[in-house]
Amino acid sequence: MVKILNKEIQNYINANLNADLHTLLLKKSPFPEVSMQEIVQQIKGKQVAERKFPFLLKEGILFPPQLSLEQSSSEKTALYKSEILKGKKFIDLTSGFGIDAYYLSQDFKDITLIEQNAELLKIVEHNWNVLSRNARFINRKLEDFLNENQEHFDVVYLDPARRDQNKNKVFLLEDLSPNILEIREKLLSISNQVVIKLSPLIDMKYLVSVLPQIFRIDIVALKNDVKEIVIFLSDENKKEIICNCVNLESGEPAFTFVFGEEENAVSEYDEPEKFIYIPNNSILKAGIFNLISAKFGLKKLHPNTHIYTSGERITNFPGRILEMESIDSKGVKKKEQYNIISKNHPLKPEDIKKKYGLKDGGEKYLIFTQSKKGKIILKSV
Repeated sequence: MVKILNKEIQNYINANLNADLHTLLLKKSPFPEVSMQEIVQQIKGKQVAERKFPFLLKEGILFPPQLSLEQSSSEKTALYKSEILKGKKFIDLTSGFGIDAYYLSQDFKDITLIEQNAELLKIVEHNWNVLSRNARFINRKLEDFLNENQEHFDVVYLDPARRDQNKNKVFLLEDLSPNILEIREKLLSISNQVVIKLSPLIDMKYLVSVLPQIFRIDIVALKNDVKEIVIFLSDENKKEIICNCVNLESGEPAFTFVFGEEENAVSEYDEPEKFIYIPNNSILKAGIFNLISAKFGLKKLHPNTHIYTSGERITNFPGRILEMESIDSKGVKKKEQYNIISKNHPLKPEDIKKKYGLKDGGEKYLIFTQSKKGKIILKSV
């Protein structure tokens, strides 16, 4: 592991950051002490770090195999979670490559990382030494650690594995590794706050039904791509579950609501007016289609069209706001350039582009959707 840090080898790695890795793997390593597979692993690591966690693009940092890189949180989502958590003692029970742990533990004095993969933990410990961060690094299975642990922590964090033994993706809490439903009581016995990162595909109503200890749910999107659902558990009796929808790096405001509010919310409907509102994907994941309408005083176009409208511009909306007009199909000119959106419409964007001979991109929008009166086309003003 240390041999790869040789300056000559590192220079070779940096010189090949844009090389074709398949071609590189066919070559013989120019260094007898390290294999070409080891070199390519470090190149891949630097490539992933550039887009996911650029703080690791420092001299002396080591990278694990690709699976560990891809399963890690991004720097942006980790930083968001770090702003929520404070205390003295922090433990990450599934530290992996340690990105979440590095950020989430910034405001804690006593930090513990548990990881069952010994080689991965050695890499994390090495990197934390390079970054001048202190922690206890424990190579144990989570379940074994919990059975023997006598300590109490201010925050317990875990990111369960979401693949079964056949490498297939799983989503139910009982299918994760570890099984959250089996260990929740043990987790809550060692901390008053347990924070769990889950798949963005998990169903919200299912979560609340199987985990009555939830008091907060954060739906975290990055540039309108929902990356994770973060749940907060406590044994204290909480009457409400607070939900936060955030879309990082979008410039859009966060939206907070109480779980269950959607059930009592009612939408009004109307044909498109001057302004069109498209909620971001964290809002859509939350399923609060009527609540958004009621909270912002917006009219919905159709029960199954999650697009809203108003005559006057509404500020602080968690999504895109577009000034548009209704047109008929003759108003779509061939070879014009649009960002094409299709919602609750039989034609997909690719079909629309082909049918009307349109180009992708630019600053103008073209929306194919439905109102209560039927199919409509909206064009940027």
